[in-house]
Amino acid sequence: MTTDAKVSTVVFDIGNVLLDWSPRYLYAKIFDDPAEMDWFLAEVCTHAWLLELDRGLPFRDGVAALSARFPKYAPAIEAFDARWQETLKGVIPGSVRLLETLAQKGEPIYALTNFSSEKYVETRPRYDFFDHFQGVLVSGDEGLVKPDPAIYRLLLERFGLEAEKCLFIDDNPANVAAAQSVGLHAVRFENPERLEADLRAYGVL
Repeated sequence: MTTDAKVSTVVFDIGNVLLDWSPRYLYAKIFDDPAEMDWFLAEVCTHAWLLELDRGLPFRDGVAALSARFPKYAPAIEAFDARWQETLKGVIPGSVRLLETLAQKGEPIYALTNFSSEKYVETRPRYDFFDHFQGVLVSGDEGLVKPDPAIYRLLLERFGLEAEKCLFIDDNPANVAAAQSVGLHAVRFENPERLEADLRAYGVL
């Protein structure tokens, strides 16, 4: 596949594109019963709750409110704050290699991530690949989360980018579609091999 798009800037999502992240990595250590863990993640530590943390809800407040609703699970809820780094398995090596290749070529590289401000501050110093970004827009700093089109518009405005010259990479189809609705080129991340093919198709590798 090739494309005639004139892409000159690449915008990465972070979680599950460059960093292997899942609450299951933490909660598999806490719950002995996989079925109970599945229930907990579906009904207590829900996607909607996680999104509010990414939007800027302080962990202290989010944990307190959820623990009040589910007192039986208060220790497990509190672990999501105290042991959050255990939700990260580490980098996705092939993706980071591609990022480094783009950096070596001098391609402009940015990041747009749904990430709690608190946890971003903890995580940023742990991974050298963040040094390659010309700019990072963190949802928790802005009170906006993907797939709200406003966060993509803010990215363009904040860093002076032209939508039609940007390629956005995200593992979530809804986030990809929202980027496209704002005028960015966008592809869904499935694995590093597919990403490499997409970057070549857009002429940035």
